[in-house]
Amino acid sequence: MRTQTGDPRAGRERRLERAIILVLLSEDDGERRWSRAELGEGMGVAGEELALALRGLLDAGVLEQEQDRVWPSPATRRLDLLQLVGV
Repeated sequence: MRTQTGDPRAGRERRLERAIILVLLSEDDGERRWSRAELGEGMGVAGEELALALRGLLDAGVLEQEQDRVWPSPATRRLDLLQLVGV
């Protein structure tokens, strides 16, 4: 589990991770899988910043991935249905 630090990058990374989840869930029909390119383009984020945020979400089991496509995990979808995911 991550803890707060004085590093402003940690705060930006958490905000980006939250934004990614909210974007994916807002467009989630249970079928859609986003390419990293379209996710980055749609959010105006690219490169290492996007890769780090996605890696953190994938490592935690929040997202699933196949090749370059990502989507919310079943657990993330369930939490969303229970209205436990929000800003």
